[in-house]
Amino acid sequence: MLEISNLRAGYGAINVLWDLSLTVQPGKLTTIIGPNGAGKTTLLRAIMGLIPVMQGSITLDGKPLNGTPTWDMNLVSMAMIPEGRMVFRDMTVEENLMMGAFAPQHRAGAAANLEKSYVMFPRLRERRKQLAGSLSGGEAQMLAMARGLMSDPKLLIIDEPSLGLAPVMVNELFEILGRLKGDGRTIVLVEQNTQRAVGVADHVYLMQSGKVVLSQAASEVSLDHLHDLYFAR
Repeated sequence: MLEISNLRAGYGAINVLWDLSLTVQPGKLTTIIGPNGAGKTTLLRAIMGLIPVMQGSITLDGKPLNGTPTWDMNLVSMAMIPEGRMVFRDMTVEENLMMGAFAPQHRAGAAANLEKSYVMFPRLRERRKQLAGSLSGGEAQMLAMARGLMSDPKLLIIDEPSLGLAPVMVNELFEILGRLKGDGRTIVLVEQNTQRAVGVADHVYLMQSGKVVLSQAASEVSLDHLHDLYFAR
């Protein structure tokens, strides 16, 4: 579904990604892990058109994404749930959700997708008239995820969803990820909680210094070996 081949990207004269290649299969959850500075966020920014691609290609269903403006990514049925939630604090929960279906092509299905969001995240239904800025961190993460699903994307990219959450909320978050995976969603998950990320994934990529140093089916991953590579031991 998503094919990245020999990708080089960075910031001005500073290159971060070095001939990086990976594949995301349809209907699978692919997790990308790695230490701080490995290039994970840069990779997501390149996919979403936030930084230019210097070399290589990014394709979705065989169609090139290189050069597609970020604001047109919803036209190719792709949504990203950013690190840090980034909800609209002065808008209600329901207004935030409706922003996820703001593009004209998504408005017809907005009511049905809103109901699906409330079924998957019942706490959001309880707080639908509450300002998003008053939510807890876990509730704000649920809101960000539900907002990303409002356009019913073919590809969902989730960046560091468990960051800063209490353990009980992390458990709930990964239960939701498991349900999305069970529904056949194609998901790219960037996550530093290696054990939980591997546990929910179909395929695992480990990045170090802008390169992929491990690509393996999640069922075959040895956490000890993964951590040795992660910490460059």
